[in-house]
Amino acid sequence: MYIIVAGAGDTGSQIIKILIENNHDVVIIDTNREICEQIYAETGAVTINGSATDLGILKDAGVDKADILLCLLKHDSDNIAATVLAKSLGVPRILAFIRKPIYEHAYQAAGADIVIKLSDLLINQIIMEIEQPSVKEIATMGGGKVGIYAFLIPPHASCINLTIKEITEKKEFPVESVFIGIFREKQGIFLIPRGNNKLMEQDRVFIVSKSQFVKKISRFLLQ
Repeated sequence: MYIIVAGAGDTGSQIIKILIENNHDVVIIDTNREICEQIYAETGAVTINGSATDLGILKDAGVDKADILLCLLKHDSDNIAATVLAKSLGVPRILAFIRKPIYEHAYQAAGADIVIKLSDLLINQIIMEIEQPSVKEIATMGGGKVGIYAFLIPPHASCINLTIKEITEKKEFPVESVFIGIFREKQGIFLIPRGNNKLMEQDRVFIVSKSQFVKKISRFLLQ
């Protein structure tokens, strides 16, 4: 994906490195020239010294081809302004980091698709919202190394009509990941998975897994 990150502070720097490691095309915008130079030296990513609230800077960053804008600026007013501009330029998805909860409705009105609160901030949550919008982290255990994740099975997914037993026996499916629930909203039922249960379109599947296996599970269940 082509991702523009507005703001490269401590949180932004960590996210940028993970996104680059995951082979995304990342462009960074920051008003601090030294930070831009440091990130370029460490990652080789394209950096633009300027403000994401400047229309010209956004265009220089390639906003016309961006899949996502990630707003991690220090002030809510700047994040909201960048969100408004990006939305007006047709950016499909905008994730914004909110500093003060009082501004949450303003972010939503501005067009932010995902608003991540400071009190809820987890690096893995942001990465997941970017890369796996059909996956939600429900809870974490073991210091964040293990989590409960919900996967929404899309139409035409290759796992549809496969049983839990057939799925878990596939070599592509991580051995250390376990099905713990299946929710069928249309029928209003929650199933405790058994080996002969088959997955259906629009099932919300709950799995306990180590965080590093989420992408692998997603490829298996969501494609």
